[in-house]
Amino acid sequence: MRVKRYDQYKRLIRFLAGISLIAIESVIFMYVWIYCYNDQMEMPYQRMGHYFLAAVYAVILYVFSSMYGSLRLGYLRSGELIYTHTLATTCANAVAYIPIVLLVKHFRSPMPLVWLTVGQFVVIAAWGYVANGLYRRVYPPRKVIMVYGERPMQELMEKIYSRADRFVISASVRIEPQKMEEVKKLLLKYEGVVICDLPSVVRNELLKFCYGHSLRVYTMPKISDIIIRGAENMHYFDTPLLLARNDGLSVEQAVIKRMMDILVSMCMLIITSPIFALTALAIKLYDKGPVFFYQERCTKDGKIFSICKFRSMIVDAEKEGRSIPATQRDPRITPVGSFIRKVRIDELPQLLNILKGEMSLVGPRPERVEHVRLYSQEIPEFAYRLKVKGGLTGYAQVYGKYNTTAYDKLKLDLMYIQNYSLLLDIEILFKTVKILFEKESTEGFSEAVSAKVGQETNGYGATEILADSEAEAIRRKGESEAI
Repeated sequence: MRVKRYDQYKRLIRFLAGISLIAIESVIFMYVWIYCYNDQMEMPYQRMGHYFLAAVYAVILYVFSSMYGSLRLGYLRSGELIYTHTLATTCANAVAYIPIVLLVKHFRSPMPLVWLTVGQFVVIAAWGYVANGLYRRVYPPRKVIMVYGERPMQELMEKIYSRADRFVISASVRIEPQKMEEVKKLLLKYEGVVICDLPSVVRNELLKFCYGHSLRVYTMPKISDIIIRGAENMHYFDTPLLLARNDGLSVEQAVIKRMMDILVSMCMLIITSPIFALTALAIKLYDKGPVFFYQERCTKDGKIFSICKFRSMIVDAEKEGRSIPATQRDPRITPVGSFIRKVRIDELPQLLNILKGEMSLVGPRPERVEHVRLYSQEIPEFAYRLKVKGGLTGYAQVYGKYNTTAYDKLKLDLMYIQNYSLLLDIEILFKTVKILFEKESTEGFSEAVSAKVGQETNGYGATEILADSEAEAIRRKGESEAI
């Protein structure tokens, strides 16, 4: 028998806990405003003015908290919860400094806001550990059963085991058509079902069964699922239709995106110019080698361009043009390179690629030519991500890791392409700040994977991406994949 968990109250508990934290932080902000800035105005605010300013601050803080998902109790670990909400609070305080300057009418020291952030961090840390701890007591890990097909999804199981605070795989069962009814009865004993990559007919039957019995389902999406997920509802007549345009960005979306690319990249080049100078000097002083590293990459419609990065490896890291992906403790990475890779400074020169129109701020990361050829042989749909321009950061970078598999990166990139909006671009840019100091986002490949990719891509040319036979394979695979 499944245990009743009062799931209907989860969102209410999260909402009340989040609003309580924002209210406390807003009160602290109001007192900093009153005692540090209000007297500097020509006509200081009275009580209602203070309340109004605190309300505006609360809205700003809520927007950043929602963007970073920093109020999602139970979804994040306590440390992640504290980190993301501290980042959201820091952004809110930085934005709040703008109206303060406008109200005071001259620049004032931001130090009171710095000390405000320190005080808020103490509150956030206490809230994160206490609220998350209480939430997990009320909602312990969910006991789930995994349903798989021909082979167990070992990689997925390991990922689920890494979140033992959220899930416990209590059982796993291989689905067989002749035993479908027995499996259905077994599912009712658990609090959730993890459905792996099953044949569509079998998966659809299980989904309908779980829906009918109000049983929570975690499903590995197929590529066709992601395409349909981004479709539009059409109501020409009384039969539902879903429209998937499948042609990348519209003209107006592309124009707005390009304008944002130019504006933001120019501002970032100006702001980061001191970092450019210091990094270039450090690289040059270390081994007297070139500062920049150029590499051929693929972008929209298979176009090839030279991506520009700060050199983080020794000069002859890839002799004779052989591709060898970086490993977790790669001896080719220099001490300077190790640091700039950790904080992503090595990517900054790509702002020049963006300004030239070869890349965008946000989009699928442009892959090496030989990697695109290799991945497209193994996963014909990999070419689908070339429907939009490659980006400095992207959906897969925010929600994946450096060593996320090519197939999972493809799914993440398709989620971005199928659900593109200007707001999504802005959200990804802010979330990129969050992952800069997360170690797992820069994890390299294992030695075995690096060697395999290096061997398989060695010898591929850079003159074209997909041969006609590969393009035909993509069409065949797309037609045959069951929805």
